[in-house]
Amino acid sequence: MWIDLSRPVREGMPVFPGDPEFGAQELPGDGFRVTRLTLGSHTGTHVDAPAHVDPAGPTLDELPLDLFAGPAAVLDVRGARAVGPGLLTGDLPRVVLLRTGSDDAHLTVEAARALRAAGVRTVGIDTASVDAPGTLAAHRVLLGSREDPGVVVENLTGLDALPGRVEFFAFGWALAGGDGSPVRAVARV
Repeated sequence: MWIDLSRPVREGMPVFPGDPEFGAQELPGDGFRVTRLTLGSHTGTHVDAPAHVDPAGPTLDELPLDLFAGPAAVLDVRGARAVGPGLLTGDLPRVVLLRTGSDDAHLTVEAARALRAAGVRTVGIDTASVDAPGTLAAHRVLLGSREDPGVVVENLTGLDALPGRVEFFAFGWALAGGDGSPVRAVARV
C-alpha cells in the first residue's frame, strides 16, 4: 500500500516566514495547458540539500540518489517539544522519519549528532523545520559535508498512518545548484 506524505501545494498555503508565497498562473495556450509557477525552493513538503546551510556544500543535482529513498524507521516522538537523543532508540536505518504531531517540535543538536553517529543520512519530520526558531544548528549537523552528505525532508504529513518500518521515497528536482526543492514524499507499507 502506498501512502502520500506530501502537503498539497496551493495558493494561500503557509510558507516559512520570509519565503516567497506560492503562486500559479495559467498561461494562454493553443489546445494545451501551461501554468507558470512562483515558489521558493522550500515550499510545502520539501528536501534540503547541504547547500541550504553551507554555500560550499553539495547541491541537489550533486547528491547520490540513495539519500532520497530507502527503508525507513518511523519514530514516534509525540509529546516532546525538543526531541533529544534519548527518544531516538532502536536499530536505525539510513532513513528516519520523526512523527512529532506538533508544529512546535524540533531536534536538539545532540539528537542530530546521535542520528549521524548511528549512520542516519536522511531525516524526515512533520514540522516546518528540524530546528528551533532562530537556529540552523541541527540542519548543519544533519546535512553533513561534501564527503558525507545528508538530506532533511520537512513538512511531511500523514505520518500517523505509518507503522514503525516503511519504504520511503522523496526525490527532489534535479535542480542544478539547488539548495532544496519541493518533493512528492510517499511511503510504501
